Amino acid sequence: MIENTPDLEDQNDDDLYEHYAFTAVKGQNPLRIDKYLMNFIENATRNKIQAAAKNGSIYVNDIPVKSNYKVKPFDEIRVLFEHPPYEYLLTPEDIPLNIVYEDDDLLVVNKEAGMVVHPGHGNYSGTLINALIYHFDNLPNNSSNRPGLVHRIDKDTSGLLVIAKTEAAMANLSKQFFNKTSEREYIAIVWGNVEEDEGTIEGNIGRHPKNRLQNTVYLDDDEGKGKPAVTHYKVIERLGYVTLVSCKLETGRTHQIRVHMKHIGHTLFNDARYGGEKILKGTTFSKYKQFVDNCFKILPRQALHAKTLGFEHPTTGKFMSFDSEIPQDMMECIAKWQHYAKHKDMEPEE
Repeated sequence: MIENTPDLEDQNDDDLYEHYAFTAVKGQNPLRIDKYLMNFIENATRNKIQAAAKNGSIYVNDIPVKSNYKVKPFDEIRVLFEHPPYEYLLTPEDIPLNIVYEDDDLLVVNKEAGMVVHPGHGNYSGTLINALIYHFDNLPNNSSNRPGLVHRIDKDTSGLLVIAKTEAAMANLSKQFFNKTSEREYIAIVWGNVEEDEGTIEGNIGRHPKNRLQNTVYLDDDEGKGKPAVTHYKVIERLGYVTLVSCKLETGRTHQIRVHMKHIGHTLFNDARYGGEKILKGTTFSKYKQFVDNCFKILPRQALHAKTLGFEHPTTGKFMSFDSEIPQDMMECIAKWQHYAKHKDMEPEE
């Protein structure tokens, strides 16, 4: 989150730490920088952004600007502070872990929804890494200097993660994920009736040009944008206005399932970041609206769970598979939709 800093008038840029950096896109319309940054920095208020600008912390093309500066195409925007980003200041915290397997090389944890995997802007404590460094000494750093972390899942996604305990395990497991030999299956509830029983979604995934808090799919005519991503899906159960699906990842891009399913017209149920917290399919019947609202209350997050995880053990070479139960909030939501699907024919269509 943007915060107040001392007056930086006499300070050298070399003494500051970069917290954010953005490049305005080619088609950027003139927009005040405080409004622009609101779309790009999670958990930042306009007052905080304006205070940072007043203190000389916001630079455009290496020149400090005020909050009324109008962003133009290709502007290089940087937010600098006196202190390093808080996510690099790791503090051990006594947070319980649900460990489903552990040996000398690795452990597999089942993460609850709501827990952030690693510290980042606006989430500096209470993360999986804060818990890991409390319970385990000398965890190896990954390429981003994050202890133990081989891969990650989103804050409000539940499910399985493998953690490396040695440098050798980190190198081996990271290579498996890079080479796409690890196996991961997710269970999701998505809006709409997915017509095909199974299919594959391909499309490069990269930052959304106008909303950095989202990712989007770039197609062939956007050559060079985003990174290749492949998701295989299979319908488990059709529940009227939503569908229960299994998704297997061939790649592991940020928000991959959330972005790919939205791309084919099936946004994840209650995925607020991508518009799934609205009623995207269904009737105008008031009882239906109340029913969906009740589902949102039961499952106050995107309907996504990392159910299975498979990889070769870095020392023995044996292939290991792990499975986890779908969490209670998601099971209750599925049960409500199953009941609704059986009785929805009694209600009027829109």
